[in-house]
Amino acid sequence: MCADHSRMGSKGEALTLGEDEVISLLNQAKYLYLRHISEPEDNSLRLVVEEAMEDRSQIGPARDPASPFAEILKDASPIKSTDKSKTFELHWSRYVAYLVTEEVVGSGGDYEGEIYTGKLFRVYTKSHFLDHLSGDTGGHIEPIVHYKLVCLNHLIDVASYSPPEVRLLSTVSESGGTKIRPN
Repeated sequence: MCADHSRMGSKGEALTLGEDEVISLLNQAKYLYLRHISEPEDNSLRLVVEEAMEDRSQIGPARDPASPFAEILKDASPIKSTDKSKTFELHWSRYVAYLVTEEVVGSGGDYEGEIYTGKLFRVYTKSHFLDHLSGDTGGHIEPIVHYKLVCLNHLIDVASYSPPEVRLLSTVSESGGTKIRPN
C-alpha cells in the first residue's frame, strides 16, 4: 500500500491521511465516475475515479411533460462531479486479470454466494470472477484477491495477488471541468 496523504485541518494545520482513510473516503462517496484507465507498464493497472453527487440545484419540471418518463423524472437531478469532488487513484503494480463492464449489463447478474466488504470499492473473498479465474487460468504463485470498483457507467473487476496503492489526488477546476494534476 502507499504512504500517507496530507490535508489541511480546520485551523490550517496539516493532517495526515492514511491509506485506510483514503479507502474509507472512497467508500463514503455516493457515486463514482471512471475518469482514466491505463497500463503504465506491462501487467500493471492504473485507475482514476472521481466522486460525483446529485446537483439538487437543477431539480425542476421535466423537459418534456408529454414524455412517458415525465412522472419518473419529475424530482430527478443530474449526477455530476464538481470542484469539491475528490479524485482517487488506484494502482496495481501487477494484476492477474481485469474486466471493465458497462454498468447496465453488469448490474443484472446473479450475486448469490458472493462475499465482499466495502461499498464502491469492494474486496471479495468469494465471487464468480474468482471462480472463473480458478477454473480457467493456472500457474498462480499466490492466492488471488478480487477487487471491484462500482462506478456510474462502469464496473471494474481486478484480480491481483496484492492490494492496490490507493491515493487521493489533488484536483484543479478549469472552465467548469475537473482536471487531474499530473503526478
